[in-house]
Amino acid sequence: MSGAGGKSLQQALSELLVVAGRAGVADDRARSEALALAAALAESAPGAPADWGKVFEGATTQDFFDAAVRGRRWRGAPTAVLTELIASGSAEKAAYAEALAEVASAACTLGEPTMRVVGNASVAAAAQLQAAGARPLQVASTPPPKAQEAPQEEVVAEQPAKTVEELLAELDELTGLARVKREVHRQVAVLRVEKLRTEAGLKSPTITRHLVFVGNPGTGKTTVARLVSGIYKALGLLSKGQLVEVDRSELVAGYLGQTATKTAEVVASAVGGVLFIDEAYSLTAGDLGADQYGREAVDTLVKEMEDRRDDLVVIVAGYPEPMEAFISANPGLASRFRTTIEFENYSDDELTDILTGLAEAADYELVPEAVDKFHEVLAGTARNSSFGNGRFARNVLEAAIGRHAWRLRDVPAPTTTQLRQILAEDLTEQPADAVEPEEVATVSTSDVTEIEQGEQA
Repeated sequence: MSGAGGKSLQQALSELLVVAGRAGVADDRARSEALALAAALAESAPGAPADWGKVFEGATTQDFFDAAVRGRRWRGAPTAVLTELIASGSAEKAAYAEALAEVASAACTLGEPTMRVVGNASVAAAAQLQAAGARPLQVASTPPPKAQEAPQEEVVAEQPAKTVEELLAELDELTGLARVKREVHRQVAVLRVEKLRTEAGLKSPTITRHLVFVGNPGTGKTTVARLVSGIYKALGLLSKGQLVEVDRSELVAGYLGQTATKTAEVVASAVGGVLFIDEAYSLTAGDLGADQYGREAVDTLVKEMEDRRDDLVVIVAGYPEPMEAFISANPGLASRFRTTIEFENYSDDELTDILTGLAEAADYELVPEAVDKFHEVLAGTARNSSFGNGRFARNVLEAAIGRHAWRLRDVPAPTTTQLRQILAEDLTEQPADAVEPEEVATVSTSDVTEIEQGEQA
């Protein structure tokens, strides 16, 4: 579902590669990341794998869904390449974010039009643009106003990296997470003094910089990890400050021996920054003896952490009890991960702040009645271990944006206000003649949980 003059995925990808070249990013890496993002956004659209395969020559349907799994993490956060460009203060970070936003918009052209893809694309585009401080971009359902058209290419000077104070201020501006903020501030103070004592020639105990993040999904762990990577760089503890986010599938290979190589390569890509391993306990399934491949990945990780201890930080994350078992099961891990930060579930008011913030970033506005409706949705939602917290709010917004687009389908010239406002009916009502009735059902606990479980798979 693209607006007038919308770009195809091939066009958007070609423009992205031009920016990537200027930024010194390898074509293969930029292409793979962009295609994964597009697949993640369009995976619910019938016929999307075939259209996606026309851009990725020789790709199969399985390749499409494998790419979608990799790209899901970027539906609400900057991609890995963009994160590195931001961390390095690259002059191309805004242009790259805008090119990624165009890729997100182009994902709406894959397969048959669906409202969910429109919502996915809007939120993902906003995440890229907001992270880089770039202009907003209207995606999919309507052409962008002239005031939002891409500016002529101009030479932009390299931007200085953010200071510790600026990054801590960004942390403090996050919704909720009071305990997390206190612990990060404490950790920064300890590491700063340790560094100053070392520079002054004083004895100082070696303090491990590696961290364990525990909490339910969607509680901001990746966002905080990204800020920590920047803070450690600003403190002079890391040389680059990039965040490399992985899970078991990106560390473990199909047979013994290959896993060690694969894990070492991933660690090498994170040197100078932070390696963030989500659901790290999946490497061992709770029993180091039962999973030779996971054990090989863990053993390699411990060795690499030791060999690269001067310019690498590892953050492992997941549910509290499995993470405790994972760390205690291996002496090498237990000696390196001594600081655990707990991420609590968000309150209803905090989730509302997250929802309205996401909407604002995507250039939408929730009317008061829509906010009230969201509170009703929350009241009927179970808060068990599968509850997605911030992801729940994002999924609600993505679905609402899709319904908003469908509601305006017969309005020939909607006003700017109509284009921006999310109404209460957009959060809960299913259009009787929707293109994809199974995709746009009333937001309920089961609906959103199913989406989130797919993201965590």
